[in-house]
Amino acid sequence: MKILDRYILISFLRTFISVFLILFFVFILQGVWLFISDLAGKDLDATSILKFMVFFMPSIVPMALPLSILLASIMTFGNLSENYEFAAMKSAGVSLQRAMRSLMVFIFLLSGLAFLFANNVIPYSQYRFLNFKSNIAQVKPAMAISEGQFSEIGSFNIKVDKKSGEKGNDLTGVTIHKSSQNSISNTTVIKAKRGKLLSSENSNTLQLALYDGIQYEDIIPKKYEERQKLPFTKTSFKQYNINIDLTKLNKVDVNEANINNSSAMLTIGELNYALDSLRKDISKEKKSFADNIKYKPKQEVVKMPDTLNKSSASPKVSASLKVFDKLTNVEKIRILDNALGTVSSIQFSISGSSDEFSYKQKNINSHWLSIFDKFVIAYACILMFFIGAPLGAIIRKGGFGLPIVFAILIFIIFHFTNTFGKKIAQEDGLPPFLGSWLSSIILTPLALSLTYRATNDTGLINFDGINSFFQRIFQKKSAN
Repeated sequence: MKILDRYILISFLRTFISVFLILFFVFILQGVWLFISDLAGKDLDATSILKFMVFFMPSIVPMALPLSILLASIMTFGNLSENYEFAAMKSAGVSLQRAMRSLMVFIFLLSGLAFLFANNVIPYSQYRFLNFKSNIAQVKPAMAISEGQFSEIGSFNIKVDKKSGEKGNDLTGVTIHKSSQNSISNTTVIKAKRGKLLSSENSNTLQLALYDGIQYEDIIPKKYEERQKLPFTKTSFKQYNINIDLTKLNKVDVNEANINNSSAMLTIGELNYALDSLRKDISKEKKSFADNIKYKPKQEVVKMPDTLNKSSASPKVSASLKVFDKLTNVEKIRILDNALGTVSSIQFSISGSSDEFSYKQKNINSHWLSIFDKFVIAYACILMFFIGAPLGAIIRKGGFGLPIVFAILIFIIFHFTNTFGKKIAQEDGLPPFLGSWLSSIILTPLALSLTYRATNDTGLINFDGINSFFQRIFQKKSAN
């Protein structure tokens, strides 16, 4: 490695490491802000909170790494141009591509590491992150219940006056509102002097033991006049046990869609294997559904009136208008009602199956998006470098002023189009490949254009062409 390559590489690494640490810290604070309501006041010790954040950190890298490369590239080459070091290189016959050579090798290596990180570390961290939250709910179930306010857990709204004990499992002054499955109103109210949360790491059920309490349950009479009296039953108990599904305790939603959780925890090999199974299953279900819809009307013919079946030699003849006109009005009504019922049944079946197939297709799209995302992260590192390096050489400004403005604008475009494309692809509005690569497709021409302009010293915008355009306009007006 020559002195010039070493000098440029060291300058870039110093800026890159500093910027990456700053951005990483900012995104961590953003993560803390997102999960603060789920961590604060839940009786978690510092070790548990630290583990929570450690498992969350790898998911920050796909956002922090491309932005760090973009900003570091602009600042590094901006400083070189601002201090006339880049001009000295050009006078010595060193082109922009030659100055970028050592950094290009580093960026390509970094993009390879980013791909391996996205394919192996991030899925593992997502798996540990989700399981750690589940373990917290099992080991410290009291985290889902706050003192002095109602906490919703499934069909239960639980309020406690005070929590005590090593893990906060001993409850005092327990009030529970329970809703029935057929009504959104509270049909059962339970009040107990004491309570205790019992759980096991190997169990998926949380048991809430209540002591010395009373249960009030609404009664809905059949007669409307008796409902106005609002009758209820009152039951006293010494001990009453309630079983709660532990999955209801997991109130943190890592991803925007539940179907994204499984795909985020898989490597490319595992995703391909899962996709093969998902595509075969949905293909079989669609074929089975199509066959049922196809033969269902034919099966309904067997239920036709006996008069219609006897008066025809074949199903084709029985369906003709001539035979239909010979039937009585009662038989015609029965046939029409039967046909209407068949059509309504088919429509209902199609509507229900359409929602099910849509959900399964979204699951398939989610797996494809997870595969493409791993490649997009690697390509984003290269793309941001080839945007930032020539842009820094053009604007000729280093430091944290103008480079930050350009970097934020470019990254907002990248992040917005990336999120927008994946959202549409998730809903099956775009192919998953196009949805994942939409931001890269939009910004790649910008990178090529900036590299061309920086190499030929044409500047960010060709003002000569704009000036000549207005000069021609004014010359025409003066001639007239």
